[in-house]
Amino acid sequence: MAWDRNQMAARAALELQDGMYVNLGIGIPTLVSNFIPEGITVTLQSENGMLGTGPFPVEGDEDADLINAGKQTITELPQTSYFDSAIAFGMIRGGKIAMAILGAMEVAENGDLANWMIPGKLVKGMGGAMDLVAGVGRVVVVMDHTNKHGDSKLLTACTLPLTGKAVVDRIITNLGVLDVVEGGLKIIETADGVTEDELRAATAATIV
Repeated sequence: MAWDRNQMAARAALELQDGMYVNLGIGIPTLVSNFIPEGITVTLQSENGMLGTGPFPVEGDEDADLINAGKQTITELPQTSYFDSAIAFGMIRGGKIAMAILGAMEVAENGDLANWMIPGKLVKGMGGAMDLVAGVGRVVVVMDHTNKHGDSKLLTACTLPLTGKAVVDRIITNLGVLDVVEGGLKIIETADGVTEDELRAATAATIV
């Protein structure tokens, strides 16, 4: 047993606190908008120029003019505001965004993050990830614990080009939740049906 994509997003949503301004990366993090806990107000920011994005649209209600930075259709709220990307990045670089929830290809035990390219593959560019990890207050990564070959994506050192050095605070995978602490990664909780031994066995990084 392990968490599926929606369960990972729901667990990541528990990181949200009332009043936060939060940026959601592409992939699993975008699903977090569907699991915001009742009773808290969170404002979601998209670096292509939108503040106050709503949940994902149901099929048939998509508006092709409303997209997030990952080119996915999203919804607006009554309080949504729009601006150019320069203002959006001013918010990020100015420390106005409390948290970013991002996907990753690899995370190192010291918090290094690689989430933008695999050498030899065509990519459009780093996007806003480099600014986000440098400018926000807290970085939470949501990703599968291993790749399709079964190799750990939590490593002693990243092998792919870095997005940022020592920037990740918490990692949520399909196997559990780990924090970056001095000396390596600390297990905070395991996913439903996953034992601590199974999580350790799937992790190449140092667990303290």
